[in-house]
Amino acid sequence: MSVFPTLILASQSASRRAMLTDAGVPFTPMAAMVDEESAKQALADLSPRDLADALAELKAVKIATQVPGALVLGSDSLVALADGTRLDKPVDRDEAARHLRAMSGGVHDLWSAAVIAENGRAVWRQVDRARLHVRPLSDAFIERYLDVEWPAIAGCVGCFRVEGPGVQLFNRVEGSHFTILGMPLLPVLGYLRERKVMAA
Repeated sequence: MSVFPTLILASQSASRRAMLTDAGVPFTPMAAMVDEESAKQALADLSPRDLADALAELKAVKIATQVPGALVLGSDSLVALADGTRLDKPVDRDEAARHLRAMSGGVHDLWSAAVIAENGRAVWRQVDRARLHVRPLSDAFIERYLDVEWPAIAGCVGCFRVEGPGVQLFNRVEGSHFTILGMPLLPVLGYLRERKVMAA
């Protein structure tokens, strides 16, 4: 009898777990427990695209060294403003308001990376970009929005859940819906079919 590889999702993200669950992917969630702040400082010279990729790999490889034979999916997303400023997850409501004001009226990049590791090394990767066209946001709107969405968006880069009230932030978005949710899902599914985690 063939033994198919186990898939581990190295993430605590509710949206990434929901994407895999909704797509019918069998997986086990496991927190990578990576010190992201230290990693971001060490990798500060990387471009936003490469930083998202490096952080996704760091999470995947860490668990893949602990669970031999498993495929471990790590993912990371970050928002790069039009002026190059990178937004991280807001530490409190006041910072979330500052992020929203910085995004107001601009066109920004959202980078979402996925890396799959096996036996301690990366074996597959994909990085995708979405373009976020944020409409002008009034201070009154920002406060009402945070009344509804804080602290639920505390773990969201860009301070939005596009599947909820966060969709109100945008005039337009370009790119895959899944990338905007935090992971380039369709390429991930393609690789999982190759590896027989899912039926082809």
